[in-house]
Amino acid sequence: MTGAAGFIGSTLSEALLARGDEVVGLDNFNDYYSPARKRANVAPLLAHPRFRLIEGDFSDAAIAQDGVAWKPDAIAHIGAMGSVRYSVDNPALFVRANIVGTAHLLEAGRKAGVPHFIFASTSSVYGQTDKIPFVETDPTDRPLAPYPASKKAGEVMGHAYHNMHGMSFTALRFFNVYGPKGRPDMMPYIVTDSLVRGKEFTLFDAGSMRRDWTFVGDIIEGVIAAIDRPLGYEIINLGRGEPIDMNEFVRIAEQITGKSAIIRAAPAPPSEPKVTFAKVDKARRLLGYNPRVSVREGLGRFWEWYQKEAMAPPALG
Repeated sequence: MTGAAGFIGSTLSEALLARGDEVVGLDNFNDYYSPARKRANVAPLLAHPRFRLIEGDFSDAAIAQDGVAWKPDAIAHIGAMGSVRYSVDNPALFVRANIVGTAHLLEAGRKAGVPHFIFASTSSVYGQTDKIPFVETDPTDRPLAPYPASKKAGEVMGHAYHNMHGMSFTALRFFNVYGPKGRPDMMPYIVTDSLVRGKEFTLFDAGSMRRDWTFVGDIIEGVIAAIDRPLGYEIINLGRGEPIDMNEFVRIAEQITGKSAIIRAAPAPPSEPKVTFAKVDKARRLLGYNPRVSVREGLGRFWEWYQKEAMAPPALG
């Protein structure tokens, strides 16, 4: 499990351990956001007898090989540099982590005889399109920023390893994941934190942009189903399939927190698509995927976590 101390990775690790799996987690605790927050995420796992943590960077080939030296049944590659906007000014970081690092993990898995590789991809690979909802067969060769370009490269490299070595490779395109332990650079956290602290935040295009917010618990169920089902080579959307505009998202957050938003309007940068919208029929058919958590319920769960964990040191780092 790469990214084991991150938002999705730590949540996935908890779920795998709870069902009896053994997990080796890999994380480099970089400072893109507070390492203290990541330490808090992974702390409950460290005492578990079936969890082992390796601190290191999977873009180092030796570290990648160490992570799979025990010959696991599968590699869940959740870790990445993962911000569209940050990638615009720091493309080399995304090439190293998301392209070079993925290549090292695939090669390490091949050498260790790992039969199955699960790759966390992104809805951002679809770019700007008027064709909605997004279907896995849609063209994805015109990404809007280095981050989705690097994830598309990982999907393509996975096909090469499937073709050459017979490795099962499932790329899961995540749609706007949110929930407890969410990163502080992500919009659900930014909106909630700004509401609580009375700070201004930016809404692009007057809040008309639409996003397919998908609760982390639903995503985790999809990932575990993919771990349990080697499918050869597949690309599968994991979203809710019910996008809402950002104005509605903010209204729900205001109602949950009891606070009023202070909004600054700005035009959307060219790195931002107008809408994300997953067609999840393939996930339902191949994985039994069935997202259940509404945005209102999911933001409520995030708010509960935020009040308990995010406002208290050392979480803010």
